[in-house]
Amino acid sequence: MRPKERAVARRQLDKRLNSLRDSESFIRPPRGWIKAIREALGMTTAQLAKRLGVVQSRAVAIEQAEAKGSITLNSLEKAANALDCRLVYALVPRKPLDELVAERTERLAKKRLKSTSHSMSLEAQGVDTADEQEQFKRMIQSLLDKAGSELWEENE
Repeated sequence: MRPKERAVARRQLDKRLNSLRDSESFIRPPRGWIKAIREALGMTTAQLAKRLGVVQSRAVAIEQAEAKGSITLNSLEKAANALDCRLVYALVPRKPLDELVAERTERLAKKRLKSTSHSMSLEAQGVDTADEQEQFKRMIQSLLDKAGSELWEENE
């Protein structure tokens, strides 16, 4: 995907996920969604098991797996269907995607410039602050123009 297409994709995803970003209502209940909904419906684990086509102990195991965070998406979807629910699955970035990319490019630019500045100062070729700021802005723009997988190659 080209950088401009990637930027458009980030903005579109941000629009779709924005309403979920600050919502605490989607956080899994301590005992899991399956158990919470089953109990709210007044359904027993035996009844859930029958709807799932499994034995009761398996239905209990599914609820426990969800509560522990070890359930598979496939099992979660089957349980949702058995409870006449729809599984909604999303990864919700803590910040807008453009902001994450901008922060990453700034950190990378600082790291790269720090390395360059150190080498130049050792050679008595220091750069004044205004030039350094301009170089920093150009490096950020260069990284943003590419904004691909290379942003995530270097460790911080």
